[in-house]
Amino acid sequence: MPYVPHSDDDVRRALEAIGVDSLEALFADLPEALRDPPIELPEALDEVALLGRVRALAARDQTSGPDFLGGGMRRHFIPTVTPHLAFQSEFVTAYTPYQPEVSQGVLQATFEYQSMMCELTGLPASNASMYDGASSVAEAALLAVRQTRRERVLVSRGVHPETIEVLQTYLWPLGIELETIELERLTTPVPEVGGDVACLIVQTPSFVGTLEPMAALTEAAHAAGALMVATVDPLSLAVLASPGEYGADIAVGDGQTIGNPVAFGGPSFGFMVVSEPLLRQLPGRLVGQTTDVDGRRAFVLTLQAREQHIRRSKAKSNICSNHQLTALMATINLAALGPEGLREMAEGSVRRAHQLADALRAAGGEVLHAERFFNEFVLRLEREPHTLRRQLSERGVRAGVSVPDAFGLGHAVVLSATELTSDADIEALLVALRELGVLEGESQPEVYS
Repeated sequence: MPYVPHSDDDVRRALEAIGVDSLEALFADLPEALRDPPIELPEALDEVALLGRVRALAARDQTSGPDFLGGGMRRHFIPTVTPHLAFQSEFVTAYTPYQPEVSQGVLQATFEYQSMMCELTGLPASNASMYDGASSVAEAALLAVRQTRRERVLVSRGVHPETIEVLQTYLWPLGIELETIELERLTTPVPEVGGDVACLIVQTPSFVGTLEPMAALTEAAHAAGALMVATVDPLSLAVLASPGEYGADIAVGDGQTIGNPVAFGGPSFGFMVVSEPLLRQLPGRLVGQTTDVDGRRAFVLTLQAREQHIRRSKAKSNICSNHQLTALMATINLAALGPEGLREMAEGSVRRAHQLADALRAAGGEVLHAERFFNEFVLRLEREPHTLRRQLSERGVRAGVSVPDAFGLGHAVVLSATELTSDADIEALLVALRELGVLEGESQPEVYS
């Protein structure tokens, strides 16, 4: 029997206070079909039968074979040491380290995470991670609104579509205007930034793979007194200019590519790194280094600008936790790979993606990309993308993240390659596309420059 703490008298008095006659009346605005829908459940199973059923379902998952899925989540090499250390009980069971005297291990690991994110992004202050890349972008927009006292945000169409949806969810209730900058030839044009704009948000590499002109976009934002929010793939920073180098004020993104498995879409973690003037506006928390009474190196929660610790009206965010374990995995992973290993992964991804694009183009595929791309690009199709993805999956190939209609490319998918992509993987994709008729025809590739 479920635990329901309210007596019938409690419910009656609550309804009288609200001014309705019944609990059902509270849900009268919902369509009737949604109030108590029938649920078709199979007969109950005993434990042996249930475990057998679960194992059978798990066996249907494809966890190996050619993988060209991208769109924000990619399969990269993760050394065995990463999960081995991250899943030690001291880290897996640890809660928020409120008491530094018994939490030095977690605090030090978090401090190292912050230091690594600062080094990658070229900015001086990182918080202790966030939920995911999308929420970190939304929190960056709120930070910019607080800092500039302006209530208009510009976002490039090249930002991940799901991130833009999260932005809309965050900003609409607050009455903050969100304006989307449409792409020109798969690239974000330098916009005219008005004096009422709090920030400009641009993703590089973009959802369609473009390396955006971040220096010019940053200059345009700063000329109008707005902040520049760079949404970045942390792995790409091993070979590309960092946000700090081109003057961005805030670097945000998702950390999946530097130490987390794809894991059917998550969990991962978000990161946020800011310039020094924005330090007091950071959401979440920040671990700092100090010394104890005996002069030994120690770690503490230096900044906790969230509603658990300060008055709600003063809080910078209502995020009261984070993805500490997945951020720790990235920390261990970066330490294991080192700068050279990370650079080799990034360079391998670039080489394999360009090899894949060249192979598809040579086979008659309509490949679309800007002059410069990292490890993702667009393949235009003559059929519905979701159908193609299912058909490829039936042939043991995972590929084809659909490009939304808002991009104006018709039927198109994003394809990705990483350092793990092999010649055999590329050939398997080409064979599958030929079997499905995607590479037949005389359409010529179009390369945007």
